[in-house]
Amino acid sequence: MNRLKILWNDKAFMKKTIALTVPVALQNMLNNVLNLVDTLMIGQLGETSVAAVGLANKIFFVFSLLLFGVCSGSGILASQYWGKRDILNIRRVLRIALMIGFGGSFLFVIPSVLFPKLVMRIFTPGTETIAIGAAYLCVVAISYPITAITNSYIAILRSMNCVKLPVVITSIAIAVNVVFNYSLIFGKFGFPEMGVVGAAIATLIARIVECSSLLLLIHLHQAGDDGIGDFIHTKFNSMRERIFLQKEFVFKYFHTAAPVIANEFMWGLGVTMYSLVYGRMGDASTAAITITGTVEQVILVIFFGICSSAAVILGNELGADNLKRAEEYAKNYMVLQFLLTLVGAAITLIIKEPIIALFSVSDVVANYIRLCIIVFACYMPFRMLNALLIVAILRSGGDTKAALFLDVSGVWCIGIPMAFIGGLVLHMPIYVVYAMVLTEEVYKVILGYLRYRKKKWLKNIVSV
Repeated sequence: MNRLKILWNDKAFMKKTIALTVPVALQNMLNNVLNLVDTLMIGQLGETSVAAVGLANKIFFVFSLLLFGVCSGSGILASQYWGKRDILNIRRVLRIALMIGFGGSFLFVIPSVLFPKLVMRIFTPGTETIAIGAAYLCVVAISYPITAITNSYIAILRSMNCVKLPVVITSIAIAVNVVFNYSLIFGKFGFPEMGVVGAAIATLIARIVECSSLLLLIHLHQAGDDGIGDFIHTKFNSMRERIFLQKEFVFKYFHTAAPVIANEFMWGLGVTMYSLVYGRMGDASTAAITITGTVEQVILVIFFGICSSAAVILGNELGADNLKRAEEYAKNYMVLQFLLTLVGAAITLIIKEPIIALFSVSDVVANYIRLCIIVFACYMPFRMLNALLIVAILRSGGDTKAALFLDVSGVWCIGIPMAFIGGLVLHMPIYVVYAMVLTEEVYKVILGYLRYRKKKWLKNIVSV
């Protein structure tokens, strides 16, 4: 109760949290609503199309997690550098992020474009599902390098507390995507009817518009009190600016970011193994878990927004050597996150039927979705507290190796064995397998809290 009183009375904390959380949550909400609309439109083409696109997008899922690792690792350093107003090193962080993200994207683009059917066979043996998924994948994969550029810039801007511009850009991209989705999937406004390939082309167009708009608006930004203008417009004419790949800086970057990149990639690869199991449980199970995942992402936006704001604010405070304040803020965030997820779980259970009614699926799939959403709601407090501990608190102070251990061990030692045992050995229904997989969240929350209490994360990593 004392912590609740402190949280309520800390107006500065609440003001900063709301100022960062709302735009980030809004941007995530817009993205996830777009995914929901995509799923609804593709759902009109049948359950096989939903399953095929869902499995094809697992490639983007793994890539996006690798990219998220790069952006998160970069954001850790950029947030602390912003705490000490070190613009030069923030620019260096951005450059390395762009190099890794853009270059790494081609590891996914090349096989997806040249051998899409072979890639799809990893996830499902169904001939029709493979054909539909391959047609979608070979087009949408072209957008991956563009996404890498956009996300790298957005991560750095967020670390500098610039969160409104990405919302504007996302809104533009979503409007473009929805219009072209409707036009190209169903053949409206004089466009050809292209089905799932139309959805892929719409995504590609939207990513191009998003990236172009972001770069244009950033470079039109004028210098001001927020420091963003200085970040963009500083001339590249000093020796220190040109020689940005200094050995010491690169070592510091990878010492902090490499565990995060490895974390997200290994975790993403592990979660993709779940899809390998789900894809072999039939199209009904795959469609149900795909739709459930889309619904989850919409529901969780506010909680991921809190995690994002926590990572930035804690990083800023640590970089400014305000360690005591950072510790207090971390306590506030844990209480806030836990209480809000309890409310969110209750609301999810109440609205699950109207959500299910949005989708044109069979009664079997609808029932699977219903039970999967119940499982999701039960685990939500554990899952979101883990996200806060790992993504925000531990990483903000550079305790990235502990975060790596928690995430990877949870997926590979608990989640994957549970998926294979439940889905392929015991042949349990999808909602039971899903519940078995999510037991990893209980394991992680226990070890994560114990690690938090050791205060290894409570340090300034850019002081020298």
